[in-house]
Amino acid sequence: MKILYIIPLAMMLSCCSSVKNQTSATNSGKLDTQLLKDVEVLSSDAYQGRKTGTKGAEMARAYIIERFQKLGLKSYPQHVNYAQEFTFNGRNSVKVNGTNIIGYIPGKGTNVIVVSAHYDHLGVIKDEVYNGADDNASGTAGLLKIAAYFAKNKPNNTIIFASFDAEEMGLQGAKAFVGNPPVPINTIAIDLNMDMISHSDKGELYICGTFKYPDLKKYVDTTKTNIKLLFGHDDPRLGHDDWTNQSDQGAFNAKNIPFLYFGVEDHKDYHKASDEYSTITKQFFSNAASAVLDVVKNIDKQTGLQQLLKDKMIMMDNPRKSERF
Repeated sequence: MKILYIIPLAMMLSCCSSVKNQTSATNSGKLDTQLLKDVEVLSSDAYQGRKTGTKGAEMARAYIIERFQKLGLKSYPQHVNYAQEFTFNGRNSVKVNGTNIIGYIPGKGTNVIVVSAHYDHLGVIKDEVYNGADDNASGTAGLLKIAAYFAKNKPNNTIIFASFDAEEMGLQGAKAFVGNPPVPINTIAIDLNMDMISHSDKGELYICGTFKYPDLKKYVDTTKTNIKLLFGHDDPRLGHDDWTNQSDQGAFNAKNIPFLYFGVEDHKDYHKASDEYSTITKQFFSNAASAVLDVVKNIDKQTGLQQLLKDKMIMMDNPRKSERF
């Protein structure tokens, strides 16, 4: 979930640039049946909206863990059966228990890429189930798709697949992860986060993070013709329309860990009971998940990734550094 405030279209178009010089994206391509199955299951009524601390969230964890096991992802010794448990203060300082699901595929070097997506949503409100198909069963399914690829194709960098809990309660799962990571935090080169990637009538997927890290643009696949990949929503001058800290990548950004965030703009079903499997844009979703996988593959090809990104980082207190690009 990201907090999105509506601004005039003309202003939006002036604040972001398109990766592709095209006016429309085709709907061609093959639907990814496993990707769609994962969303359909996680966003079904049986999962009760996956609110942190509920039976529905527990069921979602069981599903994700089973998928991790079948894919052969490894679990860190400190996380029994992939589970990273944490607590935080909710409303009225009531303690809330959360659980991240953390698996990994070892790489050939010491650098670490984190691929993340939150699995929690809003639960049941006034007897209506808020299933959160786009927000964020879609990102979770995208994470599983990427894990399936690298389970069969050994990565150069170790890739951690982090399915975070309690994003809807203030990025609590991501904060717990960076506060107590399973690897030395200085080995984490980048976070690649997905939150809402399955619902766009315009065929537009936004990639945020290149304002602060412009060198990351070169890793974004520009050969696809069936989806519009757009840079934007990451300039701090945009105020509330800056998504930098509005999903789990914000916890990594607070630690000055480079990130790319993939997501769509607000739509009529956002944070409503109508955010169901039946309302996602299935062909767009398949295209979007494939595009994110391509970006992860491009980044993983790099050796010495962490030092490379560190050298290219623009510190916001010294904008003159941008002159090197």
